[in-house]
Amino acid sequence: MRCAYACGSADHGWSRRQFLTGLTASGTLGLFGGGFAGMIHPAAAKELASAQKRVLLIWLNGGVSQLETWDPKPGTNTGGPFRAIPTSVPGIHISELLPHTARQMHHLALVRSINTQENNHAKGAYIMHTGRREQPGMEYPHLGSVMAKLLTAPDNPLPGYIHITPRGDSGFGKQDAAFLGPRYASVTLADGKPPANFSRPEALTDEADQRRNQLRDRLSQRFAQRRRTAETEAYSQSYEQAAQLIARKSIFDLSQESPRDLERYGTHDFGRHCLLARRLLEHGITFVKVSHTNYDTHYDNFDFHLEQLGEFDRTFATLVEDLHQRGLLSSTLVLVMSEFGRTPTINRNYGRDHWGSAWSVALGGCGIQGGAVVGKTNANGTAVVDRMVHGGHLFHTYFRALGLNPHKNHYHNQQPIPMADPTASAIEEVLA
Repeated sequence: MRCAYACGSADHGWSRRQFLTGLTASGTLGLFGGGFAGMIHPAAAKELASAQKRVLLIWLNGGVSQLETWDPKPGTNTGGPFRAIPTSVPGIHISELLPHTARQMHHLALVRSINTQENNHAKGAYIMHTGRREQPGMEYPHLGSVMAKLLTAPDNPLPGYIHITPRGDSGFGKQDAAFLGPRYASVTLADGKPPANFSRPEALTDEADQRRNQLRDRLSQRFAQRRRTAETEAYSQSYEQAAQLIARKSIFDLSQESPRDLERYGTHDFGRHCLLARRLLEHGITFVKVSHTNYDTHYDNFDFHLEQLGEFDRTFATLVEDLHQRGLLSSTLVLVMSEFGRTPTINRNYGRDHWGSAWSVALGGCGIQGGAVVGKTNANGTAVVDRMVHGGHLFHTYFRALGLNPHKNHYHNQQPIPMADPTASAIEEVLA
């Protein structure tokens, strides 16, 4: 669902990305077929779970309201019309707009004390994706790219970071891999669909396509002997990754999922996208991001959240339960977040504006203590009163949950760059 009442600010726009720099556009990679077919057997899924860790990020684009989700304040001057309801964890209450998610709370943890001090969409999104504030002359890699590098096996032919976006939204305009390079950049699936020209043209035979690829390979090798650069390496690397991904194109085919699962997840876009996310995680993708838009509710906040969270709630709860039942949740870190929250004060248009000073995220799965709640806001949600944290603390927490050391460095041009903000630390209370 798209809202007609978002702020419309320039920083809220997302520019188009092309899949692996458009290298599949010629159709010459289509000689590959087959790949994975059907659903992974539960026993195989459990074996995969023990061999690989992965991350699922549900990005509620525009800034979901913490008061209508994870930190309700019913009966106060800021609380709005919705009640708080009990969850599967005694003593923890969340908004009545999330009844299905409430039944999964034993798998989830809440951080209710985030203060990023940022009310700008793009800058807030940058903090939540990198764990840093923007700095002149420095681009930090996004969490998906970092995890693609650290968690993806070198011999895994699949891309490490896939972003499933709504219709018309093709993801970040900036290079999310930054200095890590294009190998770890996101592959965007607009509306959850594989890129165009994903198969070989029918008029092109296998034999002709093989000859074309052999010619391309010879020419590339000859060129590289004299003019090898980072750009030519990136081109060859992207081409080979595209080829290997096309060889496994069936992982994008939701028709191989059961009609029952299609119904359970919902026939709306977000339902299809989350079912695809499950399929990708099952088949070895390290980092899957699913965007749900647009929570920028400057007008009619309550009606919008009633409808939009109606899509989110059942689908997200189904996905969490499925990951658990298939033996994947224990090795999959699940994150639900936005660029900021919404103002406790309700404006004259019955909306909530941008609020980075006191808001919440949910996380669960790998390395997370289900049922934990960390931090507290005051009675009407206007300020953090206990365990204030920011994006750097969250980044450290993600690393620790996955068994990684956040104090290690990346190296760019032989210069050490801390993987996580060295001034922050993990939120120990949510770690298992």
